[in-house]
Parts: sequence; structure tokens; C-alpha cells
Amino acid sequence: MESLWVAFVTGLTTGGLSCMAVQGGLLASSLAGQLEKDLSRQASQKKKTHPSAPSRHSAVVFPILAFLLAKLTAYTLLGALLGALGSLFELTPELRAILLFGVGVFMLGNALRMLNVHPMFRYFTFEPPQAVRRWLRRTSREENRWFTPLMLGALTVLIPCGVTQTMMALAVGTGSAAQGAALLFAFTLGTSPVFFGLAYLATSLGTRLEKHFNRVAAVLLIILALVSVNSGLNLVGSPLSAEALSRNALQALNPPAPGQIADASNTLTLQVRDDGYFPAELTARAGEPVTLKLVTDNTFSCSRAFLIPALKVQRLLPATGTEVVEIPPQKPGTTLHFTCSMGMFTGVITFN
Repeated sequence: MESLWVAFVTGLTTGGLSCMAVQGGLLASSLAGQLEKDLSRQASQKKKTHPSAPSRHSAVVFPILAFLLAKLTAYTLLGALLGALGSLFELTPELRAILLFGVGVFMLGNALRMLNVHPMFRYFTFEPPQAVRRWLRRTSREENRWFTPLMLGALTVLIPCGVTQTMMALAVGTGSAAQGAALLFAFTLGTSPVFFGLAYLATSLGTRLEKHFNRVAAVLLIILALVSVNSGLNLVGSPLSAEALSRNALQALNPPAPGQIADASNTLTLQVRDDGYFPAELTARAGEPVTLKLVTDNTFSCSRAFLIPALKVQRLLPATGTEVVEIPPQKPGTTLHFTCSMGMFTGVITFN
């Protein structure tokens, strides 16, 4: 029971914000599409009374709750599966990057659809099969109000944040389907208030700007799409990510400080905090093995899911403790990028 309480509190604190950063784009897409329909429906019914027309409050709350319900159900089922299998459900950095690229493309296409850029972008929305749509028309005048948020909420299971991956590993360690399901249920339930609060505030603001809602929502989706794609670039160590480009630009303007330099035994120490890795730039000697010490101290953000994409290194770090990563000898001039599993926090090791 104590572990379930810890999982809930972790979700309520760092887990909610961490997961919102990577999964919030799907929620934003869901809300944008739903409110677009609701506002369009309200405009068409402005001159007549419609008893089933959704209120502003329900137009905001319903899609958020549907999204969170689907997310909670999907992660509970995943917890049961992981507990039963007793093996880690692990995504490679490449696959995780592909998923982030896919989410980014979907959000970008959805934004361009809302801006009426081209008819081809009408396909960037989730719709139920035709048979389901016919059933919905027969049973309710508020067609498709639940399908998109439910579908996108379930899809969040494909892009777990770093804190969620830690909980997934703990679910595996339970060796029990019931305990694994309970653990991820408690954690996901803890993240829900943060999701709901931020989404409700952001969306309520949008409904007060009805005239410009589509444009505002589209701009926000484009920003989230770019963030998602950039995170994917960080996961594969691409020099085209915003962080890599800015780092190179600063180095071209001013000679960079060496950061931490390896000691006599070619050992580096990296502090893993909730807000990233410190120092973010490390220097080691080329041609020799390197020992990288990862130190955590009550760390609960996605930084605990540490990756070195080029070496295919993936580590789920303890909340408090020291993890050692052995890096094989590298050629002079080599630069190894490291990142969290969400591509949010990054850093480099340069070999001289």
C-alpha cells in the first residue's frame, strides 16, 4: 500500500508536469478538434434554441475527462501486462524518436487543417468508422464528442515520459499482474489533476477568444509539434536539434568553457537533477575508456531515464544514488550526445 501511495504522490508532483510536456500535444490536439466542432455548432445554432447544445463548461470539461479516462485505462492495462510478463516494456531511442516525429506531424497537420491551408489536411483528425458514426447519429446529436479524446488518450501509452518509464520498471519488478496494474493506476491517477488543471485553464482561455480560437489553437499546436520533433531529434543525437544548433552557434561566436574535465583516471561525474544534467558539457581524453558517474539525489523527473543514443546506452536511474556507465575509447574530436528519454534535457561529452 505504501508503494501505491508513493506512486500517486510522484504522479501528482513531478510525474504530472513531466508527462504533460511530452503527452500534452495529444491532449491539445484532442481539445482543439473538439472545441472547433463545438464552437462551429454553437455559431450555426446562434439564432435558434437547441436543447442538446453543449454548454461552454461541458465543451471544455468533457474532452479532457474522456482523454484522462482513456489514459488511465490504457496504463492500468499496461501495468497488468508488465507485471504478468516480468520483463521491461522498453522502447529504443530510435523507435521513441519515430513516435515523437509521428505525433509532431499529426499536430502540425491538424493545425494546418484548422487554418484551412489545403484540403489534404482534412485527413489529420481521428474519426470513427462509418458504422460507428451512423450509430452516433442515431443515439446523439453531439457526434464524435468522445471518440477523438478517447483514442488520443489511449495512444499516450506509446510515448511514456521518463518518470512513467521508471514506474513501468517498478511494475515489472512486482511480478504480479494485479500489483503492476495497481501501481500504474495510482501513478496515472496522480498525474491526472495536473493534466486537467492545465488543460482546463488553457482551453477556457481559448473559448473566451471564440473569434480567433482556430488561429490561437493552431499556433499552439504548431509550437507543440516543433517541440515534439525537436525532442525526437535529441533522442537520436541529431546535430539539427535546436539545442545542438544553438550550442554550435555559441561555440562559433565564443570559445566554449571546457566544462568538467575528466580526472587522472578519465572519470566524469554528472549531476542528474529534476531540471537537467549538470554540467551539460563534459570533456574526456580520447583513446581511453571513460567512467561516467551519474549521481541522483531525490530526482524524479524524466532526467532519470538517461540515454546516450550513439552508444545505445539506456539507464533508468534510482531516485537517489550513483549509477556508473562505462564508455569505450573514442577517437579525438568525437562528440557524444546524451539526453533524457523525452529529449528535453541534453548534454555532450567531447573527446580530445
